[in-house]
Amino acid sequence: MRLWSLHPSQLDRRALVAGWREALLAQKVLAGGTRGYTHHPQLQRFRATDAPLAAIATYMHALADDADARGYSFDRSRVSRPADEGLRLSVTAGQLDYEWQHLRAKVETRDPEWFEAVVVTARPKPHPLFDVVPGDVEPWEVR
Repeated sequence: MRLWSLHPSQLDRRALVAGWREALLAQKVLAGGTRGYTHHPQLQRFRATDAPLAAIATYMHALADDADARGYSFDRSRVSRPADEGLRLSVTAGQLDYEWQHLRAKVETRDPEWFEAVVVTARPKPHPLFDVVPGDVEPWEVR
């Protein structure tokens, strides 16, 4: 499961679509709707909030907003609730950089055009739900 801390506009098509699928699964897990993936490390960031389902829904709405801007159509009816615009999560600078390098390595080979147009000249930006704080790669990250 890869729930990117990166801004959706920096994800290539495959990462954006995969992120949506993974977020749907995460939402189901957080709602108690499945017995699988319940201990997935990336879910820790959402479980650490007072409102895990609101956090994943807010995350998903930002993905859908970016998909809409690109002409894709993600089914928002599958998101359990509206976005909570006041909700904020933290991501460490180290985690954001780690994910940026991970994405760069994938996109450079699978979508060189996107890499040249978006990734090669950009700096990592956080997903709208996240505020960047100092720190290393998150302890839950599988390296």
